[in-house]
Amino acid sequence: MKSFRGVNDFKTVIKRGIMCLCLSLIMVFFVGTASPMTVYATTSYIDDTHPTDPTRDRETNLTGTSGERTNIQDPGEAKDADDLKELNIANTVTVTYDNGNGTINGALRILITLTLIALAPLLLIMMTCFTRIIIVLHFTRAAIATQTSPPNQVLMGLALFLTFFIMQPTLQEVYDTAVQPFEAGQIEQQEFFDTAMKPIREFMYGQTQTKDVRLFMEINQMDWDGQLESIPNAVLIPSFLISELRTTFIIGFLVFIPFIVIDMVVSSVLMSMGMMMLPPTTISLPFKILLFVLADGWNLIIGSLVKTFY
Repeated sequence: MKSFRGVNDFKTVIKRGIMCLCLSLIMVFFVGTASPMTVYATTSYIDDTHPTDPTRDRETNLTGTSGERTNIQDPGEAKDADDLKELNIANTVTVTYDNGNGTINGALRILITLTLIALAPLLLIMMTCFTRIIIVLHFTRAAIATQTSPPNQVLMGLALFLTFFIMQPTLQEVYDTAVQPFEAGQIEQQEFFDTAMKPIREFMYGQTQTKDVRLFMEINQMDWDGQLESIPNAVLIPSFLISELRTTFIIGFLVFIPFIVIDMVVSSVLMSMGMMMLPPTTISLPFKILLFVLADGWNLIIGSLVKTFY
């Protein structure tokens, strides 16, 4: 039985081999008898030596032979702002002022705006009163022990509006003394940055403690004569941040004191009543909220916080 199957398999293999051989011969026949195809490449030359601008008759604008052209039009020369607009400035990037009146190009305005938006969080945290406000608000929420009430979005929004309220005189001075003259073309770029930083430096210096400035001046191995003009920005900004953190934690300690007293009183009462298993925070939380509302806590916190900058 096994030998019979082996014979059948051998016959099948022979049949398949013969069929493959026949197909191969047929394909070779057709390939050999097909006529070859030849593709010819044709080249054409532009025999047009006239410039693309029909109003100008120039014959020296070609860099190739008389029948081949690689440059159509000369760049030209500009003698004033009107000629500058007529130049052939393809494949180039230019930053120009419209008729010399100091108006920045629209694309450049978008670029500057996007750059400021990217740097805005860093500048907001490092050089404004935002740090002190947001940390004090978080300390207040932690002292009341209301967990996520008010939520972070509310605290951030309140801190941003308070920052704008406190920094408004400084920002207005920056706009009047730096932004407007720069857009009018009255000052250069370097003078613009120096003038814009002056009001901000004065604000930071007014909130910075002397010992913090001396610390970074000593680290930087620089002598300080006690004047604002001799403090570089690399020293003034970290000194301002450290002073803000110190002031913030002092305010946070003062905010915590009345609420700690409530926790201690509630804990003593519960222990005297034998309620050891009842968490004191569960009982003290309503009394904290009641005290905060009766004392008009938000008015006191926000008012005192804003007054620390004046």
